[in-house]
Amino acid sequence: MSNEKQVDPGRRGLLVATCAAGGVAGLATTGMFVSTFQPSERAKAAGAPVEVDLTGLAPGEMRTVEWRGKPVWILKRSEEMVNSLKQTDNQVADPKSERNPDELTPEYARNEYRSIKPDLLVAVGICTHLGCSPVTRFATGPQPSLPDDWHGGFLCPCHGSTFDLAGRVYKNKPAPDNLEVPRHMYLSETKLVIGKDEKGEA
Repeated sequence: MSNEKQVDPGRRGLLVATCAAGGVAGLATTGMFVSTFQPSERAKAAGAPVEVDLTGLAPGEMRTVEWRGKPVWILKRSEEMVNSLKQTDNQVADPKSERNPDELTPEYARNEYRSIKPDLLVAVGICTHLGCSPVTRFATGPQPSLPDDWHGGFLCPCHGSTFDLAGRVYKNKPAPDNLEVPRHMYLSETKLVIGKDEKGEA
């Protein structure tokens, strides 16, 4: 009886120590799994508005930023580029952006320029046909895969859809719609926010 009393405390201590070590390991493992399920900072930011500094963007230049995993083009149109839009009005399929306006064109961009400011185009660089990314073809005139009276714009290399410098698709092309214009607003002359507008809508 006395031997059992002498052994039990040792066993009890060993049991307590083993349980404590197991508990710590269990908590560490649980913490590891919990942290795995938590969204990364990148994932949190995926749907958040993106602020862009337009300082140094010269006429004729385009900058690309990422928003919601999509490339968004910011094109600073020169005076010649802006004037070319009048010449393409009768060549594009949806000059006034009347197709799917709620999905593709905010009300403040349903104009000839498809933008808030005539010289600044903000558009998602994904073709509305099968999701390819068009390439820039800003030079005017005859070029491979382009008409002889080309005024500058974008060419989708996948199936040949062409878009003018307002992201409006030309007639008789595979792409059914103009390029998407994301909701955006200007905080100042050089600060642009993509993914949010003055109504707070995303």
